[in-house]
Amino acid sequence: MHSKFQLAKKYIRFYLTASNGKGHGIHSPFVFDFVNQVLNDKRDFYAYSKIENLRSQLLQDKTTILVNDLGAGSAVNKTDLRAIADIARISVSAPHKSQLLFRIVHYYQPEMMIELGTSLGLSSAYLASGNMKAKLITMEGSPAVADIAEKNFQKLGLNNVELIRGNFDELLPSVITRYKKCISLAYIDGNHRKDPTLKYYNMLIPEMTDSSVIILDDIHWSKDMEEAWFEIKNDSRVLLTVDLFFAGLVFFRKDFKIKQHFDIRV
Repeated sequence: MHSKFQLAKKYIRFYLTASNGKGHGIHSPFVFDFVNQVLNDKRDFYAYSKIENLRSQLLQDKTTILVNDLGAGSAVNKTDLRAIADIARISVSAPHKSQLLFRIVHYYQPEMMIELGTSLGLSSAYLASGNMKAKLITMEGSPAVADIAEKNFQKLGLNNVELIRGNFDELLPSVITRYKKCISLAYIDGNHRKDPTLKYYNMLIPEMTDSSVIILDDIHWSKDMEEAWFEIKNDSRVLLTVDLFFAGLVFFRKDFKIKQHFDIRV
């Protein structure tokens, strides 16, 4: 993982070279629409307060659980015994990131979604709440963490989420077999290493439709993740990528005439 100082330097460089977050100077109609209708949508949606109230409760929960971390692990917690409050503080996506997931789902209305990395279920809740008619399959490698996420979905009344426990390497092939050629959105957030990220990406991409999107979290988190993002950007199957620094979006629409990449500061 990059140090805080390294990340700060990278972000300053990104900020100075990226396109304006208001859409000025962006010549792609699709990306201009994304910036104005999704990225800069400041409405306080119906789901936000319920999920953030739950986040507040989790941040106060000192209960300790045994975490079986199958990914790159935490840069802060070096023990498998962790307080729920610490997981909520360190390992769960911040509100602005999770709420962007909601707005993406709310605007594009994907019908079948996959999330790799449930954690406590807050990002899952935002995804599922964006389109209550959609199906979300989310996968979590740590049984104790998954149990808490399941309870959180029940508290929020989310009936469109299926949580599967176990290793992504073992789970993803069977899920893909069930939903071949109909995955509308995939969110990869469970293993911040190059080889597994590329493996999951390459397993998912044949099953995406022309209107699908793959979202990758923390693409500048480490040199490893930056290398994975570089390979994905240059994949000939990809027609449009958007780098928001904290996440990368991959689109496949056939109506894009040329391959394009955008860095956009938020």
